[in-house]
Amino acid sequence: MAGYDSIVNELSKWIDDKRLKHSYGVSECAAKLAEHYGADADKARLAGLIHDCAKNLPDQEALRLCKKYHFQPDAISCMNKALLHAPLGALLAQEIFGIHDREILDAIACHTTGKKGMSLFEKIICLADYIEEGRRYEGVDNIRSLAFKDINKALLTAFELSIRNVLDRGKLLHPMTVESRNAILLEIENEDKSRQLASLKNQQPIES
Repeated sequence: MAGYDSIVNELSKWIDDKRLKHSYGVSECAAKLAEHYGADADKARLAGLIHDCAKNLPDQEALRLCKKYHFQPDAISCMNKALLHAPLGALLAQEIFGIHDREILDAIACHTTGKKGMSLFEKIICLADYIEEGRRYEGVDNIRSLAFKDINKALLTAFELSIRNVLDRGKLLHPMTVESRNAILLEIENEDKSRQLASLKNQQPIES
């Protein structure tokens, strides 16, 4: 794998200055979240830096690269080609940037739509993309307030806001985002039930 400076130099050839600034923001935010939740901060910083490496590709070039890598996008991604940049970015990360760490590649591949059963590392990269300091949209401060308290609740809030935005614009909603939202909601409910059971056990009188 290339060094950090070499990656930044190569990345600047693939994305514009605005996207590069965003990528720096995601990189630093991901590292802070990783440190807070006990994940690998160096890997999170690298994944955050690379996550949008395919974002500025013209549609036809993105489709050409999909064919090159034998990647068959689903019908919704073909109609909304902005969704191609995440899985395509994971493929570029391997060839262009020499990254073969499966945890990093999987996090890049799902950072836009999410997926069912996300790992902690995948959640960190996805959430960092929503809340890096350059982000400005209604509701982002609420997500930021949750980010270092409860990553599941923060990501649930982010997904639900994204889903409402897509529906309000009358656009196609990718099913992976719905699956992500539902899976995280179930995680939260199961965690709440576990805490309630633990609390009840602690309240039971000790038999003499």
